[in-house]
Amino acid sequence: MQGLKKDPVVASLNRIRGQVDGIIKMYEEKRPCVEIARQLAAVRNSVGTVARDILTGEAGVCSKDENRAQLNLVLKELLRY
Repeated sequence: MQGLKKDPVVASLNRIRGQVDGIIKMYEEKRPCVEIARQLAAVRNSVGTVARDILTGEAGVCSKDENRAQLNLVLKELLRY
């Protein structure tokens, strides 16, 4: 049986989910604010990276399909990050 390739975007989102679960636990344990803030910053960066990866992939699909209106919309969103 061949191993299944894991989608890197899904892997990243699962890792982010784990980070958020960790932040919840830290908050409930009343850990120092600076520790929580560091983890929040890490999650924010991770989400930004996943968003860029998804939007970059979508931009490639749009440009291949020559769907310029959709491509412009995707690029506009991409530039927000």
